[in-house]
Amino acid sequence: MATTAEIKVPDIGDFSDVSVIEITVAPGDMVTHGDTMVVVETDKATVEIPADISGKIVEVKVLENDKVNEGTVIATVEPIDQTASATRPQPPDVDQSEASTLFTERPAASVAAGTDPEPVTYKTERPPSEDNTTNKHVLVYASPSVRKLARELGIEVSNVPGTGPKQRVTHNDVKAFVKARLYEKHGSAPSQISATIAAFPEWPVVDHGKFGKIERIDLNRIARKSGPALARNAMLIPHVTYFDKTDITDTESFRRQLNSEATDRDAKITLLSFAVKAVVSALKAYPVFNASLEADQLILKQYWNIGVAVDTPGGLLVPVLKGADKKGVRQIGNEMAHFAEAARGGALAPGDMQGATFTISSLGSIGGTNFTPIINAPEAAILGLPRSEIQPVWDGEEFKPRRIQPLSLSFDHRVADGAEAARFMTAICDGLNDFRRTAV
Repeated sequence: MATTAEIKVPDIGDFSDVSVIEITVAPGDMVTHGDTMVVVETDKATVEIPADISGKIVEVKVLENDKVNEGTVIATVEPIDQTASATRPQPPDVDQSEASTLFTERPAASVAAGTDPEPVTYKTERPPSEDNTTNKHVLVYASPSVRKLARELGIEVSNVPGTGPKQRVTHNDVKAFVKARLYEKHGSAPSQISATIAAFPEWPVVDHGKFGKIERIDLNRIARKSGPALARNAMLIPHVTYFDKTDITDTESFRRQLNSEATDRDAKITLLSFAVKAVVSALKAYPVFNASLEADQLILKQYWNIGVAVDTPGGLLVPVLKGADKKGVRQIGNEMAHFAEAARGGALAPGDMQGATFTISSLGSIGGTNFTPIINAPEAAILGLPRSEIQPVWDGEEFKPRRIQPLSLSFDHRVADGAEAARFMTAICDGLNDFRRTAV
């Protein structure tokens, strides 16, 4: 009977009862010295536990979420010298010292201009599965930071073909995999975009704790869900942000008059209610901004649902004002107040945050002079409203104090050009400057 050896958890520092978060081997797999066996997570970092012997895996002794310590047996292995002749045939004309490298290594994909990187093709022994389940019988080479990136993007690292040495999965491979999946429904990804993503440098890995005291806190639920979507939108949509400003002195006076006439049942009307109406009026004049891009078609929507970002203790939520074109500023104000209260109380229904055709992000109650909002895909544009302020404005004879509202419009440059965006923004500014324009 063949003898077996044990692979144990080595000294990983002053830690005990660390959790196993990933197992990269299965019985029958061949491993070489230095290959990752399991990944454990301490309170400071994720750590790969390597094999200290080459051979064939006989039995894996741990499960995911098990607690392990120094000396815990990870697996039993049949040493390589007893199985090499049967499992690892060597090329007859290759020096023995080079055989292991030639057997396990695959060249990195080319990212030269005009050449699709290898990860986008996925014609490998590890194809992406539709249900995104992990292939537990595939040996995956990937650093902790790569595994973390894959988890944050909601994919299994075992489904990503690696292009590094020993088919190691890199950050670029994960990004290219996500890019390809995004384009699956609409044909293959443009080669120049895929090549750009694959050419990204590795994400820096820093032990922050060695420079001073640190604290680690988990991202809240909203940040965990919205973060990957924001990263996708910022990376894949060619954003252009156009800035402008408009005089809202008369509109502000009208807003205060309406609030003075309100009943106890009415919510306070803010400038955001007027912004919604001005945006709807401009969208009707420039419908390309009330659209979604799908492959080589532009979907022009014949309804006007405006998403309005709401600040909550847990992060930003975006409830949607359905049929905003049919509502007046007071009704919009009441509905937004209801949404804000529900959002802060965690009572927004999923349907309340779906169906937007355009989004407004307002920081007016907080501050700022301007900002560049990220488009909320599959929308084509988003409007940012910073804080307005009183400024001296020359009227031809003298300077007079006027309330000036800055605005920022981020738009998808595939959908509209700069001239169209300028005209669209001018229409919004005109509607906020003279609210009567929204009625024509």
